[in-house]
Amino acid sequence: MRLSRDFFYTLREDVRDEDSASGNLLTRAGMIRRVAAGVYMMLPLGLRAMEKIEAIIREEMVRAGSVELRMPALIPEDVYIASGRREAFGASMFALRDRGGRPFVLGPTHEELFAVAARQAIHSYKDLPLSLFQFQTKYRDEPRPRFGLIRVREFVMKDAYSFDLDLEGLGRSYQAMFDAYKRAFDRMEIDYAIVTADTGAMGGLLSEEFQALCPIGEDILVMNEETGYAANLEVAACPRPEPSSEEHRAPRKVPTPGQKTIEDVTRFFGETAERFVKTLIYLADGRPAAFLVRGDHEISEVKAMKLAGCHELEMAPPEVVEEVTRAPVGFAGPIGLEIPVYADYSIMAMANMITGGNEADMHIVDVNLEDFSVTASGDIRQIHEGETTPESGGPVHFRRGIEIGNTFKLGEKYSMAMDLFYTDSDNQRRPVVMGSYGIGPGRCLAAIVEQNHADGRIFWPRAVAPIEVAIVVVSTKNETQVAVAEGLYESFQQAGYDVLLDDRDERAGIKFNDMDLIGAWLRVTVGRGVAEGKVELKLASSDEVEEVAIADAPARVAELLGR
Repeated sequence: MRLSRDFFYTLREDVRDEDSASGNLLTRAGMIRRVAAGVYMMLPLGLRAMEKIEAIIREEMVRAGSVELRMPALIPEDVYIASGRREAFGASMFALRDRGGRPFVLGPTHEELFAVAARQAIHSYKDLPLSLFQFQTKYRDEPRPRFGLIRVREFVMKDAYSFDLDLEGLGRSYQAMFDAYKRAFDRMEIDYAIVTADTGAMGGLLSEEFQALCPIGEDILVMNEETGYAANLEVAACPRPEPSSEEHRAPRKVPTPGQKTIEDVTRFFGETAERFVKTLIYLADGRPAAFLVRGDHEISEVKAMKLAGCHELEMAPPEVVEEVTRAPVGFAGPIGLEIPVYADYSIMAMANMITGGNEADMHIVDVNLEDFSVTASGDIRQIHEGETTPESGGPVHFRRGIEIGNTFKLGEKYSMAMDLFYTDSDNQRRPVVMGSYGIGPGRCLAAIVEQNHADGRIFWPRAVAPIEVAIVVVSTKNETQVAVAEGLYESFQQAGYDVLLDDRDERAGIKFNDMDLIGAWLRVTVGRGVAEGKVELKLASSDEVEEVAIADAPARVAELLGR
């Protein structure tokens, strides 16, 4: 890469519309450029880093015994209807029609098509196991794209799928992929945790996530390092309280003018939030439903969806709340509701609760379970830091993470839906057992930058650095400096390094700042020292400058690069 000729630019100032360090630095370094919310160009240096990440992933997929292919991104909508997932994806799926009026979608994921492809090759038990993977662009209409490459609408994903005879075979395939993921992320030098997660729209038997630990991560991870427990906050199980031994009192109404929030009513009654019930009105698959959690708890919508058996859950608009409660927003309570009511286990253990009165400016005190009907109860709240989950064996703490990979044991869900069967040794027809495994290279790129930057500089891990060696010519008007730089450039190219020659007619300070910004792993400065037969070497990770003889530079660079 010769900067006087190649596509290269950097920005001096922070980017106004980038809300993450990685998005800002990658944009300033001329590696990505925002086109629209959640849509980015991948520019030459960014593409180099992405290709290195993809190469690591590809090598580990092949090592795990998976075979690469490529699926289309434009898919008939009927494929997702057949599997029952069109409704589950809802508005997040980009939909269009061709000129003949036939409905298509831009694929958000490809389980269905891989099942269709496998159907062509799998007929007998002798055809299994099988593993396939691809790198393909996915499209998801995210409601709030943000954090640069972390939450986008168009992105490349490596997705892999395993096909086995039974759950035992799936276990082996799953472990092979699981180990491949660990090797890939270790090679990228990402600091990550593996957590149990929700299967979501994918469905199946098990989901685990590989989370890059990072303060801006959108996912909250519930962890106990001593016992090895780790789960996504959405699914971390909460302790089930013992039932209250209080004697039940008769409910009574108390006027509470203008007291709508938990903070308002706790001050009004002089009670702690543990005595109150929050009655949350949602639309579950479009139909109103109430969910009850204790006043000091927050609902887990993932858990709530599972308890209610619905695909989509969204807060009901004010007009719906007022219709079902017959009261203004802020005074909802469970007594007298004519919609399904789902209660957290903590509610089932309470006595003499304080709830909304389903009447303007009114609450009810001393409410007990016999005073209202519960459709179903379960664990539908988020755990608090310091609590002990049934599985953790001790108090948990929270960390934030960026989901960079996930693994699913799908079981028979997609094979049954897509007619993917095999004939066993007894000539019986049986469904293929599937697994699904995804990695987001773009999120890996962002996570690496989030974990490896300081003072406006990117510090790439060696394996993914877009530039291994940057040769900086201090003065392009000095023929000796230019000649030495050209010779080293040719030598390093022949050695197979990712090398950059900064031969721009710019001040040395600008060149040094640009090399720091893009994260050139090793800088070779060709300056005044050439008069004495020397050049300077500097690693991005160090402030020390090493002076070496020009003749010794290739060998020393090879040593520093571990070649």
